Amino acid sequence: MTRLHSDPRIQLLTQTVDQAFQHKSWHGTTLKGSIRGLTVAKAIWRPRSDRHNMWELVLHTAYWKYIVRRRLTRDKTLRFPRKPSNWPALPEQATARLLQEDVALLQSEHDLLMAAISEFPPSQLSRCAPESQWTYAEHIHGIAAHDLYHAGQIQLLKKLRI
Repeated sequence: MTRLHSDPRIQLLTQTVDQAFQHKSWHGTTLKGSIRGLTVAKAIWRPRSDRHNMWELVLHTAYWKYIVRRRLTRDKTLRFPRKPSNWPALPEQATARLLQEDVALLQSEHDLLMAAISEFPPSQLSRCAPESQWTYAEHIHGIAAHDLYHAGQIQLLKKLRI
């Protein structure tokens, strides 16, 4: 868990992002909660061949946590470990070990993002990130919304699979 920041704006943003990902909240299932107990069979199931599966959503959400962290830190040397970046390819042989590694990647990217948010200078929150129309605060708030959006998709995929 990240340290408590002295600035209430940073406190609220870290709370919002962490709540969307993994902490009890009134809005329903978090992203981490939506993938709890995920099996390979469930993770690779698609409602149609041209639709994403839960495993792909795990990787996609990990990637966007990385992107927001890279924008906050302005560190262009950071690299996401999977390719292609936004929708990384699944392994040819899907195994429980590989799925758990990708779930761990999502957790790791969340933890790194939380640290970056905690260290972000509050005076910069209203500035636009380089090469973006969005402020840093909007990026941080947006990644929480992104987690919740995809948590809902995963919950729907679980219901459709039954």
